[in-house]
Amino acid sequence: MQAHVSTTPFGRRPVSLGQISSQMSAKAVEPSANANKWHVFQNIREVRELLGATDRSLAILNALLTFHPETTFTGDAELIVWPSNEQLAARANGMPATTLRRHIAVLVDCGLVIRRDSPNGKRFARKGRGGEIEQAYGFDLSPIVARAEEFKGMAETMQAEKKAFRVAKERLTLLRRDIVKLIDAGIEERVPGNWGRVQQTYQSIMNRLPRSAPRQLVDDICIDLHALYTEIRDVLESFAKTQIPVSNESHSGRHIQNSKPDSISEFEHSIGKKEEAGSTVEETDNVRSLPKRELPLGIVLDACPGVRELAQGGEIRHWRDFRAATELARPMLGISPSAWRDACEVLGEQHAAITLAAIYQRANQIGSAGGYLRSLTDRAREGKFSTWPMVMALLRTKLEAQKVRGNDRGASLDDPAGSGSGLRASDALLRSLNRARPL
Repeated sequence: MQAHVSTTPFGRRPVSLGQISSQMSAKAVEPSANANKWHVFQNIREVRELLGATDRSLAILNALLTFHPETTFTGDAELIVWPSNEQLAARANGMPATTLRRHIAVLVDCGLVIRRDSPNGKRFARKGRGGEIEQAYGFDLSPIVARAEEFKGMAETMQAEKKAFRVAKERLTLLRRDIVKLIDAGIEERVPGNWGRVQQTYQSIMNRLPRSAPRQLVDDICIDLHALYTEIRDVLESFAKTQIPVSNESHSGRHIQNSKPDSISEFEHSIGKKEEAGSTVEETDNVRSLPKRELPLGIVLDACPGVRELAQGGEIRHWRDFRAATELARPMLGISPSAWRDACEVLGEQHAAITLAAIYQRANQIGSAGGYLRSLTDRAREGKFSTWPMVMALLRTKLEAQKVRGNDRGASLDDPAGSGSGLRASDALLRSLNRARPL
């Protein structure tokens, strides 16, 4: 009597078209086909997300493969294994029974195994008189052979995609580094150009990049960054060509190239601002008498509302948002990276950012922002400058403007963002304002 091969699961478990398709693929496998079960399992591990498999379901599949004695599966071999749930759970690192049943169902839905359930749902094998297996009920592993080439192709495709993604991220990193350093070179070498606009264009491109981006988005951003990089590079190369002396001038000793482009302009600025950069004994005592605590962010924003327009979304909630906004203001003011580094080393990053915001607030009244920042840095190095007088002077100017409009001395400062929230000037703050020297 010919035995019937079961194609439906035991009990209330339904059968789906996907399971029938897996059974058809296993049935159509060529008898000459063969596959190393561990090589195929490795490919399945790499593409488990595409298949819909989980790490625990693959742990069960690994355990099922160990129950078959052969390493190489062939198309004409009997590939049914019939371990009990206890044996299977033991080889799956002690997985609970409920978890085991759930992830076995995942393997079946993914088409990685086929159920060959007995009439009562138990797994066993019936042997003949010679010890050969006549009928087995359990899990059919024939999809491992039938879909071996499919799994291999999927793994190769995924490896190629991972490589392309890695190359795209490397390109993105290189472009970001090159653009930032070329912008700094353009500012430091005094190359003519609207570097503030270039900086804003770069930031607008990078704002499109989320924390976790797909490869296609990374490629699109790289295209835009490369176009910006090419534009910056062309400007710098064109300017560099104009700085190369002709042969006649080099022979006569007339070399116009300047290795320190900041020195002349800052020297001229220092002459024009000598009185402004100077410091008296009275001013030094004023600086030393100021509070030693840090300036609150709210007071700084009231004094320097202009920096809000540089923040992403026009909102500054933390000091890190404030520092990020001032980083955008630096190239717009034409401040060189070296001047900014000196300020950060002497004043500290937070106070350097406050100083830059105050300079940005009064940019229309300052001839050379870079020279002024270097002057303030030198004064801070000698202990003659603090951010308190600068911020207090800006606040005092604001209070005096309110008095002109008819407000009393204790009125709240207007919120620059228009949100309705303001800072009420206390008596201590007003005393600091009266001691502060104008910016």
